[in-house]
Amino acid sequence: MILAAGRGVRMRPLTDVTPKPLLEVQGKPLMQWPIEALAAGGFTELVVNTDWLGEQIPLRFGHRYAASAISYSHEGRDFGGALETAGGIVRALPLLGDIFWVLAGDVFAPEFAFTREAVDRFAASGRLAHLWLVPNPPHNLRGDFGISPAGLALNDAPLKHTFSTIGLYRAALFAPPYCTIAAGNAQGAKAPLAPILRAAMEEGRVGAELYAGDWTDVGTPERLAALNQKKRPAQGGP
Repeated sequence: MILAAGRGVRMRPLTDVTPKPLLEVQGKPLMQWPIEALAAGGFTELVVNTDWLGEQIPLRFGHRYAASAISYSHEGRDFGGALETAGGIVRALPLLGDIFWVLAGDVFAPEFAFTREAVDRFAASGRLAHLWLVPNPPHNLRGDFGISPAGLALNDAPLKHTFSTIGLYRAALFAPPYCTIAAGNAQGAKAPLAPILRAAMEEGRVGAELYAGDWTDVGTPERLAALNQKKRPAQGGP
């Protein structure tokens, strides 16, 4: 699932006419980078949620882009606004499998590899989620979560890292006792993801690892401009 429903307020005026996932980074819409990376790993059944200017996203990618089949969860159309991260995931659960990737469509991580091996390890672990954390950027120096020596995500730790938005999840995380919204979220309930993750972390059911590759939360026009000033990498993929 690629999260693409955000308003992108800090990116205004760019996002007044273009949804943030369609802003171009090094010659491609921002969201195209993870679509291609997922496809390279063999993950070609995608769900994208939309809200602000959301009609532009299926116009750009359609229901099939290169090797990928794309389904849409139109939160803005159906509920008049975005459902926040957990609300959006629960809304999309009928379109997702028991284990699935989730990542934000407004982060740039061109070197991240989505692999079957990671999914297999996660499936065998019995955990409810596995998160990729990154070194803290200047805008989040306090970090979000720690990592235990055993590879568990921690609410409290002397050293915290920033959540990259990339994670593997089991559908059971979005059911009681962690989440009380019925699968499909027919009422359009809004719910953040962090409290659900933190509750599962307290039970030792969330794994984590540090990712040291190129990663940017494209949250401001300045960060977007900085990325586009870098040397454009060799193009590949579909």
